[in-house]
Amino acid sequence: MEWSRGVRNVVLMSTTGATADPLAALGALPGVAESVESVRKAVDRVYGHRIMRRRSNAITSEAALRGARGSAALSGADWALEEVRRRTDFSGDDEARIVGAALRLTAEAGQLLSIWRQSPLRVLARLHLVAAATNGPEVGRPRQDGEPIDESVVELPLPSAAEVNGRLEGLSELIIAGGSAPALVTAAVVHGELMALRPFTSHNGLVARAAERIVLVGSGLDPKSVCPSEVGYAELGRAAYLAALDGYVSGTPEGMAAWIAHCGKAVELGARESTAVCEALQRGAA
Repeated sequence: MEWSRGVRNVVLMSTTGATADPLAALGALPGVAESVESVRKAVDRVYGHRIMRRRSNAITSEAALRGARGSAALSGADWALEEVRRRTDFSGDDEARIVGAALRLTAEAGQLLSIWRQSPLRVLARLHLVAAATNGPEVGRPRQDGEPIDESVVELPLPSAAEVNGRLEGLSELIIAGGSAPALVTAAVVHGELMALRPFTSHNGLVARAAERIVLVGSGLDPKSVCPSEVGYAELGRAAYLAALDGYVSGTPEGMAAWIAHCGKAVELGARESTAVCEALQRGAA
């Protein structure tokens, strides 16, 4: 099986009758089922903690802050958690604006869950608008040919505007159609496809990770949003993140499976982070 164009090829397979549930084919790749099961156990552990039954709102709030910090770190603003916690003005330099955008996206994502399954492209446009916090003509719509993108972290070849539009439509069709693929697989595809396309002129990484969070929460895997994968990506490091993303873009079964496994590990680390927060709260230390 060749996944040379990522999710676009998956869409082609579904329309030619190769499989009625194209993302389920990714779930069958070697090692993916093990990643899915490992994530489920990690999520179950944090949800089973006694503090979650009493103070879930506090855990959700802390996970949101830590997740935003992790996503900003991957986009070049690697601030200490306490710095993010104490700051109130994020309009200064480039790093401050990145952190502010990550915080806004984390807050906004929870408001878009009901819209995602009906109109994912509308949600992506809204996420970019929130991240950019400006009213320029390029905000909230896919980039056009010739428009530069402000994205120095990822150095992959940039797809044309026509390819971006086509693949976004394909991604939207997959989400609206639903299916039996595990939430981790769907979230990884959404995240990977947006990073491969970089559909906007700015903030693509932040938007991609916010979209992944929407999938994980909306699917019911992490309904209280207490397993911030962004924390895990930051902990695993940017080099590992970009290497795994190369696997997704390669389109090979091995590359796709490696990307899904990387996303799964990030969710597990996010769950571990919130478990540690629960333990601290239980001790009265936080």
